[in-house]
Amino acid sequence: MALALLLEGGLALLLLTLAPTIVRREEAKVTIFSMDAMPDAEPAPAAPEPEAQDARPAKQPPQPEQPPAEPAVVPPQPTPPAPPLLTLSRDQMAAADISSMRPAPPAPAPRPKMIGPPDTGNPGDSQRVSGQGPHGEPLYAAAWYREPYDDELRGYLSTAQGPGWGLIACRTVPDYRVEDCVAVGEYPPGSNITRAILAAAWQFRVRPPRIGGRTMVGEWVRIRIDYEMRRPSAP
Repeated sequence: MALALLLEGGLALLLLTLAPTIVRREEAKVTIFSMDAMPDAEPAPAAPEPEAQDARPAKQPPQPEQPPAEPAVVPPQPTPPAPPLLTLSRDQMAAADISSMRPAPPAPAPRPKMIGPPDTGNPGDSQRVSGQGPHGEPLYAAAWYREPYDDELRGYLSTAQGPGWGLIACRTVPDYRVEDCVAVGEYPPGSNITRAILAAAWQFRVRPPRIGGRTMVGEWVRIRIDYEMRRPSAP
């Protein structure tokens, strides 16, 4: 049995060895058909090469020669004249000696600014007061040359009702006297204090007002008399 199998195998191998040429030809034929299915395209004719152009540049016509530009001529600047020499005498040279000059005195320190009421004239001037004389004359505060005594007023004020005060305006005259007195006001009203003062004014000694440092006789002054009721002292 085994021998028979070996014989069949050897026969088959022999057959395969004898028929390789036919098989190879058919396979080769099929392979050639596959490769040559499309005919080869004819090569395109080569384009004619352009004629070589002359690389040399065209000749340019000759340019006329330009004359060289002349440089600008700068006029010479005039030389300034030398300053004149100053001749000094011996006295002038001594006066111009800086070493002999004294330094300038220092500037004074600024004074502090004073703030206060406005200037009303000389400090000795009489004070202007409200009111006016019978013809619009300005009135000044009276300054007594001598105050009136009590016994000079007692008789006149005996008819007045106090306490209170009275104001009168008088024109100053020489010898520290007053004239032309007029009533200005009183308190309480109707007390007759001003009437009593007008009657006693001929005894008054008043300084004339000072205006601009000068004594002005004839100017008008305002006089005030205070009337107080005094109780008699106990015995």
